[in-house]
Amino acid sequence: MWWMMNGGGEHYCSKKTDDICGDLCGQDSDRAFSMSRIRCMLRGLDLKTVLFLIVLIPTSIFAIYVHGQKISYFLRPLWESPPKPFREFPHYYHENVSMENLCKLHGWGKREYPRRVYDAVLFSNEVDILTLRWKELYPYVTQFVLLESNSTFTGLPKPLMFSANRDKFKFVEPRLTYGTIGGRFKNKENPFIEEAYQRVALDHLLKIAGISDDDLLIMSDVDEIPSRHTINLLRWCDDIPPILHLQLKNYLYSFEFLVDNNSWRASVHRYAPGKTRYAHYRQTDDLLADAGWHCSFCFRSIKEFIFKMKAYSHVDRVRFSHYLNEKRIQRVICKGADLFDMLPEEYTFKEIIGKMGPVPHSFSAVHLPSYLLENADKYKFLLPGNCMRDGESG
Repeated sequence: MWWMMNGGGEHYCSKKTDDICGDLCGQDSDRAFSMSRIRCMLRGLDLKTVLFLIVLIPTSIFAIYVHGQKISYFLRPLWESPPKPFREFPHYYHENVSMENLCKLHGWGKREYPRRVYDAVLFSNEVDILTLRWKELYPYVTQFVLLESNSTFTGLPKPLMFSANRDKFKFVEPRLTYGTIGGRFKNKENPFIEEAYQRVALDHLLKIAGISDDDLLIMSDVDEIPSRHTINLLRWCDDIPPILHLQLKNYLYSFEFLVDNNSWRASVHRYAPGKTRYAHYRQTDDLLADAGWHCSFCFRSIKEFIFKMKAYSHVDRVRFSHYLNEKRIQRVICKGADLFDMLPEEYTFKEIIGKMGPVPHSFSAVHLPSYLLENADKYKFLLPGNCMRDGESG
């Protein structure tokens, strides 16, 4: 130690001192000595530096609190590697090409008769998108299977929206298996646990609907819509993979904002009793290109946006209450920006930087679900140039 007690009980300093801190030696106690050292350091800083630190430290803490999620997403490539690439299958289609030739182009044979098709979904509040989905798939689906709960994934009570709007779906009634499940209302539980609980119940409902070996099962969220010609191809062709993910065009808010072509969670399964389980994660490396549309947050009214923001599994993204402000949501929609003020969820800096900012506007309405274009007046909010939403839910 550089200081010690002298014979008289006083501090003795063996280190030379300068003019600024010369009074450190001879302090009466360790506490006084420590305080003097702090004063010494402060006296070594000029006023501008002290003021700068006083402003910088709280500002930095506030910035991390507000933008911490953005910082984390931007730095994601440093600690998380990209997933294994899919093995992508080319997708061939033209309305004037025979099914036999289409199957042959894919390296498959043609069956003597088509497989039965089951379309199974968990339903929350997407009445308009469900209509487009079922109209698109209606010609080729054997049984429509829908399960809804009186609870959101986040444990909030919700009305049975499909039950309340069932009259709008009379066109599928003869082919509909509908079920409900009571919520557990565990508000602080991880929302993905409730979601998994409901997907297990959907497995049971599929058995009630009569699904059997080698039937075709579509597993996707309501807003992940396979094109009808994709499903027709897979029901007619032999030797297709037992599980096949579908690459969907990824839209946000409407078909005006094309994000990318990288939506892949939708899948089609050749049903295997005792083995096939309804899920919404990666289940194979096989991916069929250009197989439909994923229209996320494609709602008619602002109230529906707010409901989903509070109800779905990623509710943790609503970090501030002003995110739910109706005027803010409307501005975000028309701009093509992110509702949760997040950076893109990508794995390389190149992809993150390339997708930063609002989604560019698209003015193409080519190759969209046919029912949408046949009823454009009713669904104009989903078409380019119609970003304004109803202030009240319909």
